[in-house]
Amino acid sequence: MQVRADRVSLEGHHGTLLPPTSLTVGEGDLAIVHGEPGVGITAFGLALAGRLKPSTGTVTADGSDAGLPQLVAVVDAPGVSDPDEAVSLRVVVGEELALAHRPAGKEDVTRWLTEHDAAPFAGTRFENLAPALRTRLLTELAAVRKGVRVLVLDTPDRHTSDVDSWAGLAREQAERGLAVVVLTATTPASALPFPPARIGAAEQPAPPNFTPEPPAEELAESPDGDLA
Repeated sequence: MQVRADRVSLEGHHGTLLPPTSLTVGEGDLAIVHGEPGVGITAFGLALAGRLKPSTGTVTADGSDAGLPQLVAVVDAPGVSDPDEAVSLRVVVGEELALAHRPAGKEDVTRWLTEHDAAPFAGTRFENLAPALRTRLLTELAAVRKGVRVLVLDTPDRHTSDVDSWAGLAREQAERGLAVVVLTATTPASALPFPPARIGAAEQPAPPNFTPEPPAEELAESPDGDLA
């Protein structure tokens, strides 16, 4: 399965939000996209998810019968999918589990938090969570939504200058077989772990793929089915 953006652009009431940008990402890929701070980079993520109709260009999903909104989850997009900062982590987890059509009662939330090593923070206001914990939990919650095969992490670098805290997390999700796109804006391109795709570019570097190698068979079978 691949999601392919072909020269996607978006025009706003006061000018161009997103210049023509292309990107192809498939299962196990980790693509980092770099752009200027502002609404344009978020607009690209929303276009990938089928939540904004491009002014020009197309976004298509190859190898899947599902639509983009079912395949692609946009994580922590400012003003779109970021949680209410004033509520507790417990409330955020309950809302996200319900969105994923999973059990979301009090005991279910407590169990989920415990399984993800976050139970001590259940009553913490969301705005007071450490950036790494915030991004990890929101990403895990998005990943459990039924049918989601692509995660778009929207500018996790706006919360922290620690690139490793979100890059390692994104790689873990790619190693699980998801396609992962990380939108970045405040981190210098030179500080990113590998050359990023660029907002406004049609030719992009191929994203690295982190699909695990299949385990080597300890016993090989001969052509007639006997063990060698």
